[in-house]
Amino acid sequence: FSHGAGSAPWHYDLIVLPWVEAGWRVVAPLHVDSREHPDTASFKGLASWKARIEDMRLLVGELGAKPFVAAGHSYGGLVALTLGGAAPVPPEGLMLPLVPRLAQAVIAFSPPAPMPVLVTEAGYGALAVPALVQTGTRDVMPGMPADSWNGHLVPFTAARPGGNRYGLVLDGADHYFGGTICDPKQPGPPQLAQIDLANRYAGLFLAGFGAHDAAARAALDARVSAVLPAMLQKK
Repeated sequence: FSHGAGSAPWHYDLIVLPWVEAGWRVVAPLHVDSREHPDTASFKGLASWKARIEDMRLLVGELGAKPFVAAGHSYGGLVALTLGGAAPVPPEGLMLPLVPRLAQAVIAFSPPAPMPVLVTEAGYGALAVPALVQTGTRDVMPGMPADSWNGHLVPFTAARPGGNRYGLVLDGADHYFGGTICDPKQPGPPQLAQIDLANRYAGLFLAGFGAHDAAARAALDARVSAVLPAMLQKK
């Protein structure tokens, strides 16, 4: 699991602990851009992008040949999608391929919209494994238009059809679920109903495509819907 910019793994208990309780081993590194990393001042700007990829290279190397699911939020969502075959802009100083092998599936909570210095729409379109991409109708960054939450769904919309890709939109969910993840200093109130919904869908996806549970896949597909509060698309 890869955390959001400036955050830290321990700010994601409401997402990660349900996975642990379900029997999953969750490995969540502290990236150098975290405000709580002791050496964060040495990694300004895109230096953190290179370091994040290096973190995940080392982590995947430690896993050996074991299969894994990549997950992340915001900046970490881009990292997770990279582990699923997406082709972002390579960090300066790193050779391709960016990762030694791919995850078997990806869960990306509110990944960044395409931006020239990190990833293009076509880069997201290279996604090669099953994925669940989540956003919310209030997932709007400061200064952006009210409908810009759609940008977080681009990894889903750009992906080729037929690969078990899901796009989840939650009514009223913002980027931080009301401060329950990533940044506890965000204004509330806590969006507990929305984070509960996100966990339900992510849990089904994780069981279905991480543990190859056919019943979980069927249950997820049964929730495909064009209406809120939880709009689930599949391609």
